[in-house]
Amino acid sequence: MTLTDRLVCGEVLHMAANVTHARRGRLRHAFRYGVDYLLLAPDHAQGPRLFSRDRFNLLSCHSRDHGGLRGSGQGSAWAWAQLAQAGLKRRPDMAMALLTQPRLLGRWFTPVSFWMVLQGDRMVAAIAEVNNTFGQRHSYLCHLPGFVAIGPSDTITAAKAFHVSPFQDVSGDYRFNFAVAPDRLAIRISQIDGPNGLDAAMSGALVPLTNRRALWSCLRRPGGSLRVLALIYWNALRLKLKGAAYRPLPAPPDQEIS
Repeated sequence: MTLTDRLVCGEVLHMAANVTHARRGRLRHAFRYGVDYLLLAPDHAQGPRLFSRDRFNLLSCHSRDHGGLRGSGQGSAWAWAQLAQAGLKRRPDMAMALLTQPRLLGRWFTPVSFWMVLQGDRMVAAIAEVNNTFGQRHSYLCHLPGFVAIGPSDTITAAKAFHVSPFQDVSGDYRFNFAVAPDRLAIRISQIDGPNGLDAAMSGALVPLTNRRALWSCLRRPGGSLRVLALIYWNALRLKLKGAAYRPLPAPPDQEIS
């Protein structure tokens, strides 16, 4: 059974991801931590008893959290619409998957989620849905010409258009790399801005989400995505103490996707 088949059949996959960030340039800063992600097809996902869609549970995913304006998302319908405008012809053997940090007891924040169009064990397009800590969101559409399958050696470039960190300029380019396998995911995002920028990566094995795994992840990394938010603020403090210059919050991009 392919990855697409598993998700369409309602399986929810857990990824205990290793996340790394390394800042380049005069002021160096790096960190590594573990984060729990779920990979699911929102229109089909069932999962164990401790997981729910669009209702309260220990772990949950809500349509309003993804796809379009933050807090009033439209879920996978928005992602399909964006890809249709870009020229993707939807086929019966395709599935829209979402890689995201789930809500934990109703509380949620995630720096980035990924909409993925899967076809068998391949990915033909992705939308990186980026949230900052100021309540804003912007998304980046990633695909190759003709929507051919994206392989680990393929690099997709997009101009940085969104304010993420107050210690970095909104300039330069992002370079996205995706490695999708039936049992593992790896994503790398590099921001190139002359001698400055950063390298971010996440990777992990994909295993079925069970009640036991859901409980263990909550005990091992308490707080869920709010723990990640706390780590963001902690590293922001570390950067400030190192002398990083603060950039005021600019207006968000006029378009919600680029």
